Amino acid sequence: MVGILNYGGIDSAEYSSYKHAKIAVLPVPYDGTSTWVKGADGGPNAILEASANMELYDIETGTEVFTKGIATLKAVTENQSPEAMTEAVEAQIDKILKDNKFPVVLGGEHSVSIGVFRSLAKHFNDFSILQLDAHSDMRDSYEGSANNHACVMARAKEVATIVQVGIRSSAAEEQEHIDPNRVFYSHTIRETPNWMYAVSEKLRDNVYITIDLDVFDPAYMPSTGTPEPDGLNYREVINLLKLVNERHNIIGLDVVELCPNEKNKAPDFLASKLIYQLLSMRFNNE
Repeated sequence: MVGILNYGGIDSAEYSSYKHAKIAVLPVPYDGTSTWVKGADGGPNAILEASANMELYDIETGTEVFTKGIATLKAVTENQSPEAMTEAVEAQIDKILKDNKFPVVLGGEHSVSIGVFRSLAKHFNDFSILQLDAHSDMRDSYEGSANNHACVMARAKEVATIVQVGIRSSAAEEQEHIDPNRVFYSHTIRETPNWMYAVSEKLRDNVYITIDLDVFDPAYMPSTGTPEPDGLNYREVINLLKLVNERHNIIGLDVVELCPNEKNKAPDFLASKLIYQLLSMRFNNE
C-alpha cells in the first residue's frame, strides 16, 4: 500500500507501515475540472518530495510526530470523471476510518475533498468542515458536474455544518447558497477582534479541515491555479489551526490546489510544513 514516496521521507518500517501508523496520507493527483492554470495533479508528489527535506522535530510542540506512524498510501489515480474519482476517494477514506487512522489527503484540485466529506458523514454523526480558501466554491453545479472543484463546499454543506475562512472571490450565483453568519471574508477578519475565537464558536466538537492553498496571499503561495490577492499569511493560518486544535477534535484534513513550479520550491515546502505542523499539534500529548 506504500506509494513511491513516504511523507517526511521516513524509510523506517516501524514508522511508515500502515499496520502500525496512526496517520494515513492519501495522495489524489486529480486535476480534471480545474478551469485556468493546470498542474494540481503534480501537487501530491511535490508535497511528498518537499517533506523528505524538512526536519522532523517540531519546535513549537517539542515533538517528533512521525514516531506516531505516518503511512503514505498508493495514490488514487481514477480520472475518468469527477464522479468516479469522488467514489474512489470515498472508498479509500472509508477504509482509513474503519482502521481507526487519521486521514490526510493530498490534492490535486479541490474536488478531491468531496469523497472525504461523504465518507466522514458515514462515520461521524455530527461534525463541522472548516474551509480555508480564497474561493467560496458554493456553486451547485459547474460545467455539467455537481462534483466540480467550484462546487466542493455546496457538497460539504449537504453533510455537515461549514465555516468558510479567507474568502475573497465569489460568483453572484453563489450568494444565495452562502450563509453570511458562517463566512469570514479576508477583507474583514483583520478588522475583527478575536475573529479566530469567532470561527471556533461556530464549529462543532469534531472538525474536518480542508485547506485550499490559495487561502494564502500569493506572496507566500504563488503556486496555485487561481491566486487571489489579500490572502492570509502563514502565521495567521497556523494560529487559527492551533486554536481550533485546542478547542476541538480535529478528525482529518486535506491540502489541495498546489500547482508546483520547478523554479520555486518554497511553496511546496510551505505545504509540507503546514501539514506536519498541524499533525504535530493534533498528536501532541497523545
